[in-house]
This record gives sequence, structure tokens and C-alpha cells, in this order.
Amino acid sequence: MRYNGAVISDSTAFTTWWKNLATLFKDNSHVIFDLQNEPYSIDASVVASFMQAAVNGIRSIGATNLILVEGTSWTGAWTWTSSGNAAAFVGFTDPANNFAIEMHQYLDSDGSGTSDACVSSTIGAERIADATTWLKNNNLKGFLGEIGAGSNDACISAVKGALTAMQAADSPWIGALWWAAGPWWGDYFQSIEPPSGAAIPRILPEALEPFLPVTGL
Repeated sequence: MRYNGAVISDSTAFTTWWKNLATLFKDNSHVIFDLQNEPYSIDASVVASFMQAAVNGIRSIGATNLILVEGTSWTGAWTWTSSGNAAAFVGFTDPANNFAIEMHQYLDSDGSGTSDACVSSTIGAERIADATTWLKNNNLKGFLGEIGAGSNDACISAVKGALTAMQAADSPWIGALWWAAGPWWGDYFQSIEPPSGAAIPRILPEALEPFLPVTGL
């Protein structure tokens, strides 16, 4: 856990911060609590203990909002087992039973999301397969909080493969978010920021819109 560039070592302070914030939003069901973005270089068991303490604290003040908890090693889906997260999060609980394990996944060679070249057209489904099995075996829900790739045929097929796998009848996944959007991303190759984000011409219509619910709007 980190704040302002430093590792947080006080789980009580971390929990108190979340209790204070949750108190402000506990009556708004549209607010989701994502406890910490991409912890790294911290033992998985330590991260899991901080996450558990925060969940317990949030529930203690009466908040029932959806909570997203993340693991170490940038909470990567493809490294969920090798990073130690799989072992550390077994038995994770929520008094309100309204949480999901948030994972992130990019499809370039090192999984960093810094290249627009995907490993293959099937790498999306392949990289979330182990995490999917772990979630099912442990009766847990997952949320793919970041997925991103380049605007080319291989990457589009890979993204669609991952999202298709996540929609299986027995899928433990509750949703996914594309990375990224926001005006400060400029010409970043994964941006879907309107009106002219680099990923809008192909990624949006070919890889994402087929999986969006029909709203009638």
C-alpha cells in the first residue's frame, strides 16, 4: 500500500481513512470503493491483510457499497498465482458479501500496456484463464478493472476473446473497464476519450461496443 510515494505500514490508519470516506458515501449505492490501485513490491499477505482490515472497517460504519480489493504485483490477472495473491486471498470475507477481487490485464509481451503489439490474437482469454479458475474454485467474484491493447486485428481479437470468456454462463466476472480515458491522455494509443481518442476508430466499435448492453438510447 502506498501514499505519496511511500509504503503505508499502519493498517489501522489505512482502515480509519476508509471508514471516514465510507461514512460520506455510504448512502449512495452508485459509489464503489476501490481500496488501493495496483499495490506492488509488497508481500501479497500484507496487501490482503490491509484489504481485509479496510473491508471490515467500512462495514462497521454501516456502508454496504460494492468494494473492490486488489492484490500485489499490480494486481495482474496473469500473475495472480505466481505473485502469491492466490494463496493470500483464499478465505477473504466481507460481512456484507458485496465485494469483488479487482484484477488488471494488458496484452503486450510484458503485460505493462506500454506497447500496442499483442502477443497473439488469443492472449486475452489465455491471460485471464488461471485467475478465472481460481475465482470459481474459491466462490469469489472478479472485476477486470483495467484491460487495454492496440488498435490492430490481433489485439482486437484478443480483447474480444477475453470479454467473451468473461461472459460464459459460469463466469465469476462481474464486469470490466477499458484503460483509458480522460483529456490528459492526449494521443495515448489506448485512449477512448471523446471525440478523437486514438482507440475510438477501431477499439470502441469493434472490441467494446459488441459487449455493451442495449439501452435503447
